[in-house]
Amino acid sequence: HTYSIGFSAQGYDEMDYARIAVRHFNTDHHEYYVTADDIVKAVPAIAAIYDQPFGNSSAVPTYFCAKLAREDGCDRILGGDGGDELFGGNDRYAKQRVFEHYHMLPGLLRSALIEPASALLPDAVTPLRKLRRYVEQARIPMPRRLETYNLLERFGAEHVFEGDFLHAIDRGEPGRLQDKAYHGTNARALINKMLALDHQFTLADNDLPKVTKMCELAGIEVAFPLLHDDVVAFAARLAPELKLKGQRLRYFFKEALRDFLPEAIITKQKHGFGLPFGPWLQEHKGLQALVNDSLSSLAKRRIVRPAFLHELTAAKVAEHPGYFGTMVWVLMMLELWFQQQGSRR
Repeated sequence: HTYSIGFSAQGYDEMDYARIAVRHFNTDHHEYYVTADDIVKAVPAIAAIYDQPFGNSSAVPTYFCAKLAREDGCDRILGGDGGDELFGGNDRYAKQRVFEHYHMLPGLLRSALIEPASALLPDAVTPLRKLRRYVEQARIPMPRRLETYNLLERFGAEHVFEGDFLHAIDRGEPGRLQDKAYHGTNARALINKMLALDHQFTLADNDLPKVTKMCELAGIEVAFPLLHDDVVAFAARLAPELKLKGQRLRYFFKEALRDFLPEAIITKQKHGFGLPFGPWLQEHKGLQALVNDSLSSLAKRRIVRPAFLHELTAAKVAEHPGYFGTMVWVLMMLELWFQQQGSRR
């Protein structure tokens, strides 16, 4: 028995690939398409089950996949989590390798010539703008460079949070935790350092809590075969270039399974399990009401600046729904978690 979740939104649905696997292995397949109505109904319970605010929107399709299996009579499902973090399957591994090429240049050449010159490159000429941005990002040491994609970092903490809240927290602690995980490993290769970081953050703090809690909410058990001790130990022994070969992700994994999986699946690009929350928010009245109510309540907690919340919902989401919708989701789930915690007291 296999179970797949789809979305009726362009760029988000991978059901065609699931069907390729179904035909290849002749499984008894079950499908469900998550809707915006499903989100409105499910997110209060999803927010409540976590012991801390949890902002990964793919918890929603994970829950409905587990729910589909449970309603079909299954009492245990298998998840594929861990494969990317063992065998080198995330796009950022290849992207950061490109940035690391910059550090192969002599330090004096970088600091005395390339960096001052790149700062003068104009925005109007696309190739020169890209070169300048490459240098700007490449000069940031790992793992801090990964945070250049963080929406919070792009907005700026002072722009997002109330001053009193910022004074009450240690803003440097997340970075120190990342540095410890990244530099604390015995690995020397970039790919292995990034995998060590992801084992502690992407897996331990994100993917595994997401799946285990959503299965708990659906009333079904879950196991992760790729995280069996023997598989983890085997992956750790692989040479770095067998995980990331040039820009080819999961090189060993794909070659090992080439005669087992359909070629279309072997050669497909990594997609992810993103929820089309931003695009749906543009059209769905129920989602709009949920977001407006949640962010209005959050504004009263003196954590996030009301002016930022207004900017986000009034302008930014319409500008780029998929990108800025992520921040709306995170803040909505933060408030829903606060509300659910309050109702328990």
